[in-house]
Amino acid sequence: MTNTSEHDQQPPADVVQRLDRRLARAQASSRLPSVVASAYGPAGRWSGAAGLVAGAAPTSDTQYRIGSITKTLVAVAVLRLHDEGRLDLADRLVDHLAEPGPLVGHPLGRATVAQLLQHAAGSGAETPGPWWERTTGGDLAALLGAVGGVDPAGPAGRRFHYSNVGFGLLGGVLAHHRGQPWDRVVAQELLAPLGMGRTTTRPQDAAAPGLAVHPFSDRVLDEPEHDAGAMAPAGQLWSTLDDLVAWGRFLGGQHDAPDGPLLAAETRRAMSLPAVVAHQPGQRWTTAHGLGVQLYNTDGVLRVGHGGSMPGFLATVRTAPDSGVGVAVMTNTTAGLDPTLVADLLAVADEELAVIEPWTASAPPDGADELVGVWFWGPRPHEVRADGDVVHLGTLDGLGRTSRFVPDGDGWLGLDGYYAGERLHVVRAEDGSVAWLDLASFVLTRTPYDPDADVPGGVSGWR
Repeated sequence: MTNTSEHDQQPPADVVQRLDRRLARAQASSRLPSVVASAYGPAGRWSGAAGLVAGAAPTSDTQYRIGSITKTLVAVAVLRLHDEGRLDLADRLVDHLAEPGPLVGHPLGRATVAQLLQHAAGSGAETPGPWWERTTGGDLAALLGAVGGVDPAGPAGRRFHYSNVGFGLLGGVLAHHRGQPWDRVVAQELLAPLGMGRTTTRPQDAAAPGLAVHPFSDRVLDEPEHDAGAMAPAGQLWSTLDDLVAWGRFLGGQHDAPDGPLLAAETRRAMSLPAVVAHQPGQRWTTAHGLGVQLYNTDGVLRVGHGGSMPGFLATVRTAPDSGVGVAVMTNTTAGLDPTLVADLLAVADEELAVIEPWTASAPPDGADELVGVWFWGPRPHEVRADGDVVHLGTLDGLGRTSRFVPDGDGWLGLDGYYAGERLHVVRAEDGSVAWLDLASFVLTRTPYDPDADVPGGVSGWR
């Protein structure tokens, strides 16, 4: 097994058995030719396999096509250009293509790099013409001519619309700036530093064949394997379970290049901020998109990753940045993977593979002691509590706005939530004690509508 770490020790036997049986049940009930999976976290890693590849059980070094997970690698490579100052996320696409041609003056050409990464550029989901996932692709000029000859699917920045085309175009951005094809950029800048030596653009032994399973019998059909050309950045890569776990840990912030981070810390945080919601009418949304990654919200737990689907293959990788717990799954079938498998594996991993840190006493940030306790915005009770190196503001009932703050000059800077980027100022009385808090024009007082505080609109007194 490759890409191992100190966190790859095997879980207890009973946990392994639970995960093995769940994977075996999914393979049988979904009629998967083969499937490999890992559940991982700081407390260990389980890897399992079911089904057959060339008459033998697949291993964590068997290649499968990972489809649209490819997009996450392309996105990181594009964000590295941003970190180097070669492009701004607000720049137009046409300004970063060597020969934009048909996109000059086209609405898609005016879409920004960020909108392409977020699937909000208005570009169509698929290319005009034959189904690109089952036909050999052309070069970037052909792709630009095809998409430049049709109207966009919608205006840029209006809504989420998943777009394979958008990532084909981002591959052109990489080629323009690096002077070589997108896949060489990804291999040199990401795969080699992260030790992902078995992730390639075409299959290498040993690799699972792409298969479709007949819906009403147990026959299988070979799916074609080909070079998607300019559309390859949308789903060309093949990988192994070991490599995919390494990538999942990178996306979650638990793995990076030994010579230094591949992305600036602020860029990594921005990548995983929900920017565009993937909404289906009549359904409760659980998935959003950041800068090239899918974000999964399950009972308040945020996981970062992506799914992958190409004819003959399905894959997914998800990691929770806070806990480092994640799952990777790959199978060689076009459709039919049990949709509850990932959730079930994650449930066991959350319980068994996360590290439970013991509580220890620690000093809060300077100035936090005089802030902690109950405060009121109007009649609504809030609390401020110190939590490690931040202070946390929330409502006592847990139903309102919450944000974390860090010391910043003579005040506190909001990190997230409603008050992200806003400043909390401490207003003091003549004796130096804290009189009230001023947060983005809201006044918080120790008693409801304190008449001695500078409450906007004044306070007439309770009656």
